[in-house]
Amino acid sequence: MPRVFVQGGPVAEFPRYAPESGRGRVRRITEVGEEVLHKPCRDVTEFGPDLAALIDDMFRTMYVAEGAGLAANQVGVDLRLFVYDCPDDDGNRHVGHIVNPVLESPLTGRRLLDEGEGCLSVPGAVMALPRPDRAVVRGQDRDGNPLEIEGTGYFARCLAHETDHTNGYIYLDRLTKREKKDALRQMADRREEVHARRSAREAELNA
Repeated sequence: MPRVFVQGGPVAEFPRYAPESGRGRVRRITEVGEEVLHKPCRDVTEFGPDLAALIDDMFRTMYVAEGAGLAANQVGVDLRLFVYDCPDDDGNRHVGHIVNPVLESPLTGRRLLDEGEGCLSVPGAVMALPRPDRAVVRGQDRDGNPLEIEGTGYFARCLAHETDHTNGYIYLDRLTKREKKDALRQMADRREEVHARRSAREAELNA
C-alpha cells in the first residue's frame, strides 16, 4: 500500500497540502533567461523565522503552479534550498524541504530513465531527459539539522532536477541545442495557457 514520507520518514496520515502552504503567500516564478536561475546559489547560513517563512511561501507557490518541486531561485531568492511534494514510481508520496542540498555522485551500474521532464521556470515545455533511477541528497532541514533523502524513479528525477537549480542549472542545459530550441518553442506556444491555469489555481486555493 502506498505511503507518505515527510522529510524522509513515514507518517500515518498527511493532508492534501503540506501545512506550510497554509501560512505562505504566492510568489512570482522566475523564468529561463533570468540571471538568478543561471548562477550557483549561496549557501544558507542563517536558520530562523525568515527561512521558515520562505519555505512556507515556496510550498504555496509550488501548489499554485501544480509542481512537484520548487527551488528558491525559482522565486527569485539566491539561496540553496528547495521544497517538494512528489510521488515515486511505486505511488508513495514524498513531502519536505532540503537546505544546502548536495547530490551524491551516481554509483556505477545505476539505471538511467529516459522520461519526460518539465520545469515551472520553462512553462509548458516537456522534453525527454535521461536521469538516474535513484538519487540521494544530503543537506539540512530548516533548523539546521542534518538530513538525507533518498528517492527512486520520478522522485529521484525531482531530487536531481531541484539540486541542479541550486547549482545554477536548469534542465534545458542538459539538452542538445536542437532539443533546447524545441523546448523554448513549446514554452512560447503554451506559456499564456500555463499562466492562466496558475491564476485560476491561485483563486481556487484562496477560496
